[in-house]
Amino acid sequence: MEFLIWIVFGAIAGWIASMIMKTNGQQGLILDIIVGIVGAVLGGWIMNQFGQAGVSGFNFYSLLVAVVGAVVLLAIVKMIRRA
Repeated sequence: MEFLIWIVFGAIAGWIASMIMKTNGQQGLILDIIVGIVGAVLGGWIMNQFGQAGVSGFNFYSLLVAVVGAVVLLAIVKMIRRA
């Protein structure tokens, strides 16, 4: 059951990040899930570098961390695609 929750969490975070970065038309549900989950890992790592807690469960703070990580991930991908 926890696996399903992380998929839903990743989908929500990835979708919000894709709306912020205006890549929603280029991404589907599967890519939103992948971006959200990888973004949660990246966001947790970034927050740990600043001495803060990373993703700690299914709550608003963790969603915010995951969205920040997903936005960073999408920004990196955009920069690589332009080069």
